[in-house]
Amino acid sequence: MTSNNVPVLKIRRFIAYIMLILLTFICLFPFYILIINATRAHSAIQQGFSFLPGKSLPANWDKLISNDNLPVLRAMFNSFFIAMATALLATYFSALTAYAIHTYRFKLRKAAMSFILMIMMVPTQVSALGFIRQMNSMGLDDSFIPLIVPAIASPVVFFFMLQYMEGSLPIEIVEAARIDGSGEYNTFNSIVIPIIKPAISVQAIFAFVGSWNNYFIPNLLLESKNKKTIPILIAQLRGADFMKFDMGQVYILIAISIVPVIIVYLFFSKYIVQGVAIGSVKG
Repeated sequence: MTSNNVPVLKIRRFIAYIMLILLTFICLFPFYILIINATRAHSAIQQGFSFLPGKSLPANWDKLISNDNLPVLRAMFNSFFIAMATALLATYFSALTAYAIHTYRFKLRKAAMSFILMIMMVPTQVSALGFIRQMNSMGLDDSFIPLIVPAIASPVVFFFMLQYMEGSLPIEIVEAARIDGSGEYNTFNSIVIPIIKPAISVQAIFAFVGSWNNYFIPNLLLESKNKKTIPILIAQLRGADFMKFDMGQVYILIAISIVPVIIVYLFFSKYIVQGVAIGSVKG
């Protein structure tokens, strides 16, 4: 490296740092606004934005908890239960399906993979009406089952798992386990899962967040007050009439709703870069 290139590299590094700081600020500033407004009263929020927190956090919390029409703690449990069950089913069975496609060479292998990927292209809204009618005819309306069990068939998660296995799971490992007398399920659970753990962690985060933020299908299925999820309560609180509308309660409810997502992200964050990097590049 010549001395003439040193100033150029320093300038590029300085610009890169400035851009990273700017992008970080843009990403975190909405969360700062959310936290600040959660501590302010409805009248103060209407007056405009403030960089300093207010003193109405306890009052907003008390109003939110004491509202009989908004069972917040119950909704938090419902959302967490549905999201956790969805993440577990989606990652395990999608990984199991990808394992079968990756390790077995049968005639309809490409056709099966193409069919699964074709389903991935169909938006949820297209099949929502038929899905709701089917659940009603089966007596599963106002139930968590339609929100959890269909997660077993997750084409997006399957595709990611398959790409990851093609880059990090040699067939020789599976064949060696078969020679040693290991069954397919034992091989998958004891050998394959530890190898694809980063991919499972990444997709578990995505599945959890997607289910946690899901409003469309739960709003069409769930009717009982004690079975509603956090997104439904947020929409219900925002949709209140003018006399009952309280922005302080809206902001504190939104702030509460993102806490589990942050916890799950922090718990699995060390696997994200590794999982995305390996899974997106075929070895």
